Amino acid sequence: MADSRLLNHLAFLYGNSTGQATFDRLRTLLEHWRPRLRSPRTTGLTEKDTLLITYGDQVQSPGTPPLRVLADFCNQHLIGTVSGVHILPFYPWTSDDGFSVKDYRAIDPALGEWDDVADLGQNFRLMFDGVINHLSSQSDWFQAFLRADPKYRNYFIVVEGEPDLSQVVRPRALPLLTTFPTPSGPKAVWTTFSDDQIDLNFHNPDVLLDIIDTLLLYVSRGAEFIRLDAIAYLWKEIGASCIHLPQTHRLIQLFRAVFDAAAPHVRLITETNVPHADNISYFGDGANEAQLVYNFALPPLALHTLRTGDARALSTWAATLTLPSDQTTFFNFLASHDGIGLNPARGILTQSDLDALVQQTLDHGGFISYKHDPDGSQSPYEMNISYFDALSDPQNTQAAHVQVDRFMVAQSIMLALVGVPGIYFHSLFGSRGWPEGVRRTGRNRTINRQKCLRVDLERELADPASLRHQVFARYAAMLRARASTPAFHPHGRQQVMDCGESVFGVLRLSPDGQNRVLGLHNVSSRPRTVTIDLAGLFGSAKGRLRDLLTGEGFNIRRKYGLRLSPYQILWLAS
Repeated sequence: MADSRLLNHLAFLYGNSTGQATFDRLRTLLEHWRPRLRSPRTTGLTEKDTLLITYGDQVQSPGTPPLRVLADFCNQHLIGTVSGVHILPFYPWTSDDGFSVKDYRAIDPALGEWDDVADLGQNFRLMFDGVINHLSSQSDWFQAFLRADPKYRNYFIVVEGEPDLSQVVRPRALPLLTTFPTPSGPKAVWTTFSDDQIDLNFHNPDVLLDIIDTLLLYVSRGAEFIRLDAIAYLWKEIGASCIHLPQTHRLIQLFRAVFDAAAPHVRLITETNVPHADNISYFGDGANEAQLVYNFALPPLALHTLRTGDARALSTWAATLTLPSDQTTFFNFLASHDGIGLNPARGILTQSDLDALVQQTLDHGGFISYKHDPDGSQSPYEMNISYFDALSDPQNTQAAHVQVDRFMVAQSIMLALVGVPGIYFHSLFGSRGWPEGVRRTGRNRTINRQKCLRVDLERELADPASLRHQVFARYAAMLRARASTPAFHPHGRQQVMDCGESVFGVLRLSPDGQNRVLGLHNVSSRPRTVTIDLAGLFGSAKGRLRDLLTGEGFNIRRKYGLRLSPYQILWLAS
């Protein structure tokens, strides 16, 4: 069955003859890797699973390799708080803070070595990046192409003449083609993201097999999750949009079939910063494509909700969230190493709502990045700002506890929704933005990528008056509460409640329906009262409920008027 799936995908991509030849080579590759891929003792997802998103050099101590520092820091502070770590690209690179990879199979010597990654994997599940849409212009593969090495002649996409490329969807306001000198003359090659990020040519089966070999290497090094970076752009066709093409979906289905055959404990997670309907298409039929997709609409929707004090758009959207099978779930996040994408909210929020988010970002000291549209115009693509600053103006003198409350209610909404949470380092530890970094690098995204000295970070965490201490203490307590009940299982169910304009309510149920949690979130700066039928939701025989976050008890009644303070959170469980 597995072989027939693989062969079917390859025949679709390359035709019957080349597909069969590629399948024979793939089978040999799998035979090589299978004995080297060990399944961990725990392979399923549970309510205890939360992933930290971090750079390999996020925490630094002079004289010690950063990956070793990160492992030691996580072992000391995060065991029992998060279950896994997504290490952003730790390979040798030349630009884009790691996403222009020189060598897929090596670790940047400035970060450490494979043993340091293995040490981190002793106590945490690991996610690696598959940055397989493109390679650095300084990579050995591309340098061999420039020398006209026959092996690499078709590893990249050369565009001859002046074909119509107007339909190509771009995530950047940069040239699509970049010209490089070669022994046979200048060649224009495809560069979706920058002139240092050269797109790979998956029309060539040799490229595919090299990439599969690389991904299986990652699994042998401990990866349980493979993040497919910018995967929507993987297959290119002249005259097409070059995003979400059928061949791209088939390639992901092929990767899934490879892992199902050789390492069934590995989960694929697709990173597609696109409108919601396109984003969730990467679940496939629920059994043949990604097991997780980034829930990209959530960050701008949560920001809109807290900006307006109005949860209706969020509630309406969240009520539509369904999963195609119990093999799939969302990867919920609010912040990442990138900005807050606007495209995923298009069609959910109005243009005036999006414009207001852009303006608030600028008012709060952030930046806006733009993309090329098919008509030649440019439009805002993402908001570059720390999520804390997006919610609270750094120049505002509002009380710190109010800013923390507002930030935490946004995080609670993310944690309450069905899925696996992904928490960016700077959110977990309450970082403000770093505009000085933007001035140094000239890149907007640097505002949310500041690195920390361990001694300074731990000093702030030890100070109860510091913002870092207050945010991390609240976050850690919330994550422990979340992990305490199967109601938050990533394959459980959810029901969005009608709690009025300013309260986001969601009922979470464990897969067997035996455990329930009602999450109530006041998204406004004013007290709100929610009248709710607790007996109908939990059953009058349950007697009393308690708030998982505070331990406060509540009697179950048919009509219970719950008063929520500004930005208050309740997680009610029986």
